Amino acid sequence: MDEPYNEADDGAAGPDADPGPERITPAASGGVPVAPGLEPAISAIGIPWQPQENQRRLLVISGLSIGIAFAAAACAELLLALINVVTNAMFFGQFSLGFHSPAENQLGLLVIAIPVIGGLLVGVMARYGSPAIRGHGIPEAMERVLYNESRISPRVTVLKPISSAIAIGTGGPFGAEGPIIATGGALGSLVGQLLRTTADERKVLLAAGAAAGMAAIFGSPVAAVLLAIELLLFEYRSRSLVPVALASVTATAVRIALHGQGATFPLTDIAQPGGAALTTYVVLGGAIGFVAVYVTRGLYAVEDAFDRLPVHWMWWPAIGALAVGIIGFFAPRTLGVGYENISGILSGELAGRAVLVLVLFKLVSWSIALGSGTSGGTLAPLFTIGGGFGAIAGELMQRWTPSLGVDARIAGLVGMAAMFAGASRALLTSIVFAFETTRQPIGLLPLLGGCTAAYLVSLFHMRHTIMTERLARRGARVETEYAVDYLTQILVRDCASDDVVTLNGDDTVGRTREWIEARAPGSRHQGFPVVDQAGLLVGVLTRRNITDPAVDSGVTLRSLVTRPPVIIYADNTAREAADHMVHEQVGRLPVVTRDAPRTVIAVISRSDLLGAHERRLTMQSRAERSLAIVPEHWGSPRESRRRKGPA
Repeated sequence: MDEPYNEADDGAAGPDADPGPERITPAASGGVPVAPGLEPAISAIGIPWQPQENQRRLLVISGLSIGIAFAAAACAELLLALINVVTNAMFFGQFSLGFHSPAENQLGLLVIAIPVIGGLLVGVMARYGSPAIRGHGIPEAMERVLYNESRISPRVTVLKPISSAIAIGTGGPFGAEGPIIATGGALGSLVGQLLRTTADERKVLLAAGAAAGMAAIFGSPVAAVLLAIELLLFEYRSRSLVPVALASVTATAVRIALHGQGATFPLTDIAQPGGAALTTYVVLGGAIGFVAVYVTRGLYAVEDAFDRLPVHWMWWPAIGALAVGIIGFFAPRTLGVGYENISGILSGELAGRAVLVLVLFKLVSWSIALGSGTSGGTLAPLFTIGGGFGAIAGELMQRWTPSLGVDARIAGLVGMAAMFAGASRALLTSIVFAFETTRQPIGLLPLLGGCTAAYLVSLFHMRHTIMTERLARRGARVETEYAVDYLTQILVRDCASDDVVTLNGDDTVGRTREWIEARAPGSRHQGFPVVDQAGLLVGVLTRRNITDPAVDSGVTLRSLVTRPPVIIYADNTAREAADHMVHEQVGRLPVVTRDAPRTVIAVISRSDLLGAHERRLTMQSRAERSLAIVPEHWGSPRESRRRKGPA
């Protein structure tokens, strides 16, 4: 069997060089059947390994994703109901599934103790249940996708929603979307682990469950798909897009059936902004981008502070909850999910000092609570904080520069989306989410400008995002920018070496060794295609095969070939060639055509694949002027004299 070999191209045999074994060039050879000892003929050739899109498998994964979406939507409803049960029991002393804001409580100073109770319970569940329930869910899901083949412990599927319901229901300043995204992802992962699936299929199922969870909470199917692409899938391919999209649609349909088709955050009666207002919204988005940068840094500074505490991390959620309770006593609107706060900001019902107090206290309360490692989400708090800052800025501009035509509600919408875009760098998700939850197309242009500005500011001033900073601190590297694999754009025939050195299968090992030891041109390659007298491909041998002392020098090269030749077609891509090398454990492939699959026309090696990247690097690094406005021969008299030199 051929052994893996390395490339060492430093020369090839010329037409006049024949110091040892006969070398047959492709031009002198004809059509090639496989060697007689390697029957059956064509089926025995190692054709390129191409993992095709299996349509039947795609249908199976899509069907599973739809089922997971129903389960995720049900979990979303159960989670919201459980949050209401805990809130009503703890703040109002009654059992009810109906929504009551904890801001309406009449407990006085006793309200400080309620979040602490929730923090204690979450800490115990994390310590003795699963530490994976800590945090806001998305970074943990990203980590499982990247480093654990999308495997999530089944415990998380149960403990995450329960711990989040306790944390939020006892006043935690979080949204329910983060936990349900994590729970939906855990459901998808669980299904993928129970069935026979690949790691890529589990990733798709995990992302489908996560997208379904977000769609079930907000009724934003397109934003949910984009979130899965930007933060979980790390790819844009049909095998992943179709199941995730179907799951998102299914979960949204369930939400519509249960809650109707109304917008999550209604925004009505707004006018088309003019040029001055649009410019202002873009500048506002950039300013919110700076806020997002410092909000992210502040959150992880709080985490660092908790890391330095001389107590076990099990107690941290209770310590953080103490701050939540104290702030909740002075600013009750900071307690709980707070979706009504977002609606109030965007509708204009919350304005002025009330918004300022809400935003500042919500920021402090959320940062401390999430930094303590409790179970909660980030989306709703970020939307509240960003929307509040945007609305305040809009109100000030309305008062001071009314000629700009700024609407405080649109400013709040831009601030809400720009905050998430700057913190997470999920640009498209932020824009589409704000549109889907408000159903307000007039806001699209301000959203596009403002979120892009925030994204740009974040890109320049923050190395990692609020989703990836924790992973980076654990030594992980998460790339949030995706590009088409360059090797998929190059064909084998464009990067392979057509100066082929072949060996005659009827030559003896001894004669070939002499040729190699003489260091004749072409003899320093590490692998050689072996052909018969007609130039028909028999197999490939490495230097190690030929120079092995255990091999008798009198045997022919043909007798050393113990496996069918592994070939690549000239019209395959360089990526397919690289994958074929990995799959077959070889370092060089004979290149053939589909019309003559046994005639070697070139050889492609690993160094050829690396060399193919030279053009990509050149395109990235070399700047040049492709079109001159003034032709060079029209240069100025001074330049002409400089070129001519002194007379």
